[in-house]
Amino acid sequence: MILMVVAMLSMTMTSYAENENANAAENVEAYDMNVNMRKLAVALDMTFEQMEAVQDIHHTFCAEMMMAAHADNAEREELVEKAVRKDARYMRYVLNEKQYRKYLMLLNTTLHNRGLK
Repeated sequence: MILMVVAMLSMTMTSYAENENANAAENVEAYDMNVNMRKLAVALDMTFEQMEAVQDIHHTFCAEMMMAAHADNAEREELVEKAVRKDARYMRYVLNEKQYRKYLMLLNTTLHNRGLK
C-alpha cells in the first residue's frame, strides 16, 4: 500500500515537472524575436545602410527579449515593455515615417500573436 502511494506521488511529481518544463520551453520560444532580415528589408523597402543599422538594433532587441524570457514572472512584463520601447526609439532614428509605421505594425502584430502584449 505504501509503495503504491509513493509510486503515485512520484508519477504526479514527474508529470508536474514535465508540464512545467514544457510551459517554460513554450515561453522561451515566444520571446525569440529572430526574423529574416532580408524579408524585413524588402517589406520595409530599406536601403543597405538602414538594413545594417536595423540588424544591429534588432540583435540587441532579441537579446533583451531573451533576458525577459528567463526573468521572474514579476519582472518579465516590465522587461518586455522596456525592450519594446527601446527598440521603437532606436528604429525611429533609422527608418523614415512610412517604414517606421509599418515596422510598428509588424512588431505589435508579432507581440500580440505570441501573447506578449
